[in-house]
Amino acid sequence: MANSYFSAATFKFLEQLAANNNKEWFATHKPEYEAAVKLPCLTFIADMAAPLAKLSPQLVANPKAVGGSLFRIHRDTRFSTDKSPYKIHAGMSFYHAATKAVARGEAANAAFGRLDAPVLYLHLQPGECFIGGGIWHPQPDTLKRIRAYLLNNPRSWQAATQSAAFKKSMQLSGESLQRPPQGIAPDHPQIADLKRKDFVCSAALTEEQVCAPDFLKLAAKQFAIATPLLDWLCGALDLEF
Repeated sequence: MANSYFSAATFKFLEQLAANNNKEWFATHKPEYEAAVKLPCLTFIADMAAPLAKLSPQLVANPKAVGGSLFRIHRDTRFSTDKSPYKIHAGMSFYHAATKAVARGEAANAAFGRLDAPVLYLHLQPGECFIGGGIWHPQPDTLKRIRAYLLNNPRSWQAATQSAAFKKSMQLSGESLQRPPQGIAPDHPQIADLKRKDFVCSAALTEEQVCAPDFLKLAAKQFAIATPLLDWLCGALDLEF
């Protein structure tokens, strides 16, 4: 039987970090972070490389301790009113090979779409675990390209996001405009999708699922269900998939 990657200790640490989000506490408990969160994440990332290779040669599972698929636990507080120094979740981004800055880059914006290539994503947080993928907060020019592609290819969009398997496991999420984008009629058949500001899908996970010995298999299955959306987004952005 396969060993579990994550355990109750993973979520206990994250729960305690949320209640003690300061540098002094983290410094004292850093060995627990390394053992219960960081090492299991890096091991999971390394083992996910083979399943991802079957989905697309463009998807990267980078198990480097710094600058890879695992987001830093440290928050970037420079432009935030929340000065809490640490994230209270573990995030893993399995990014497109075109997103080379992730190997050098900083946190969520680089890995989750700032270079405008779609990713697969895993989020671990007590009571708020989920898995999914897409492009979150694309830049304005990229968003225009995606909307134009959707206008010209509605059937391929529906095929990517309306299949029985996709609808059973995933839901499209993210932010949307209150009004139709400029130049698009309010009664357009795809108006709900054309108003999207994010093109992402996700599925909720329980802590029991995450801690189960077969979680790698489950995650790979969920990623496979999300890949039609990534493939479609790559088509919109002239990226290989």
